[in-house]
Amino acid sequence: MNRRRGFGFHGGIEPNSYKSETTRLPIRVAPISEELVVPLHQNIGGTPRPLVRVGEYVFKGQRIGAADGNISAAVHAPTSGHVTALELRQVPHASGLADPVVVIRADGEDAWMAPEPFDWRAAPPDAVRDYLRDAGVVGLGGAVFPSHLKMRPGDADAIDTLILNGAECEPFITCDDLLMRERAATILRGASILARLTGARETLVGIEDNKPEAIAAMRQAGAGMAGVEVVVLPTRYPTGGAKQLIRALTGIEVPHGARSTEFGVQCFNVGTAHAVADALERGRPLISRIVTVAGAVRTPRNYEVLIGTPVRELLADAGMMAGVERVLMGGPMMGFALPGYAVPVVKATNCLIAWTPGLLPEQPEERPCIRCGACAEVCPADLQPLELYWYARGNQFGKAQEYGVFDCIECGCCAYVCPSNIRLVDYYRYAKSEIWASERDKARADAARARFDARNARIEREKSERAARVAAKTAASRAAVSAIPDASADGVSEPSVSNAGPASGSEAAKHALIAQALARVRARQAGQDVADDPGGAAGAHQPGDTGHTTS
Repeated sequence: MNRRRGFGFHGGIEPNSYKSETTRLPIRVAPISEELVVPLHQNIGGTPRPLVRVGEYVFKGQRIGAADGNISAAVHAPTSGHVTALELRQVPHASGLADPVVVIRADGEDAWMAPEPFDWRAAPPDAVRDYLRDAGVVGLGGAVFPSHLKMRPGDADAIDTLILNGAECEPFITCDDLLMRERAATILRGASILARLTGARETLVGIEDNKPEAIAAMRQAGAGMAGVEVVVLPTRYPTGGAKQLIRALTGIEVPHGARSTEFGVQCFNVGTAHAVADALERGRPLISRIVTVAGAVRTPRNYEVLIGTPVRELLADAGMMAGVERVLMGGPMMGFALPGYAVPVVKATNCLIAWTPGLLPEQPEERPCIRCGACAEVCPADLQPLELYWYARGNQFGKAQEYGVFDCIECGCCAYVCPSNIRLVDYYRYAKSEIWASERDKARADAARARFDARNARIEREKSERAARVAAKTAASRAAVSAIPDASADGVSEPSVSNAGPASGSEAAKHALIAQALARVRARQAGQDVADDPGGAAGAHQPGDTGHTTS
């Protein structure tokens, strides 16, 4: 049988893998902690809204945080028990800052909530994606991007190739390796669901050649499945990067600013495929994940851990030794030191390394750059790390952006080979954070300017509307005056305004009304006089009066 050969990619390094110790034992289910701390924000999108209150009883798998919009994913109770707190606590992040969490006191029953039937085979694709969003499924390769969004490639994108990332190239991490060895069939069932949702015609599983047991298990599980192929790749870091894996498997090079879906390719981690199958076939949301525990522990191995389990309890179960100075989350190339041992395991936790001074070589003191160009030779993103370093160090962030700082995947290859021991990735992260901060400030300033302009426009509009109302009222008054009969025709003189100067339209109308009222009063008075004295002076002057003689 002819097997597909990889294409390779530019750059990369071959560090010591440190993987053998954690692959000797099968996956162990970690004990349930008495208290589980579940952060609400466990994806790169919006923070889910809490759905529970303090004192409320929750079942295992119950949704305790609703997705905040489409770019988000729900969170669930990892076991049954009572909610004891909704508060801010320290979470696994390099900043050490606190985030909102739901604290659950386990009751020991581990009782699942009643399953809600969902026939994903009969449901339309959008309903399946919404279900996965509410099941909390995110990318388990480290990015924790909401997976349901990657199943919606876009109106103009047609997916031909689905890629499952089983490369797992970073040292120490073996969670995907053990998952493929023990649960290959579930992974490929999830892959078939993903292929159906994306419309992919073929599925490629990329695995590095230092995982022979995982390769054999995946090939055996995929035997007879149409369109599924396991491709063995040379062991080279960072083969697990999305663009690097696409290049190695298909030969397609995704350029700057473009998405892989524009070239008919979509990538998912093998752990994500497993979570999709668990959610749709078993109705189980993402409440646990496989975590590698390595370094200075007596029993290095992989655990299936409930989300929210305190790191210290997992390390204690593995037998953490004395002398541990810090714990890294992730691998030594891209991981970071945890701010404390009380932080919980989250969906992004793929590895915990108990670090001691003798475990890895210490980083020597940084020296001036000698412009050797070694960093450019190993950069898998085809960047110029030397130029990016100088621009970032000189706060020339515009130039750093021109040279593609956001194409940097922060793999650490450049810093690994730097003879001057410069922490290059730290400079790139600094430049990115400053650019993001500047963009946020600009967005806030633009929003403030828009509000100011809108306020001025509203004031001008209200002024114009008031002027229009006054003009309309004046016109109506003038029309009313012109319709009044001339009072002088009844012998009534209008009040003189000769000394008052020009009268406005409203004053003229007022004078006309007064004159009209005076005319009516005089008319009534004249009528009353006639009624009171019918034979008076008016009768004395009638023709034919005999009261007088003429000569």
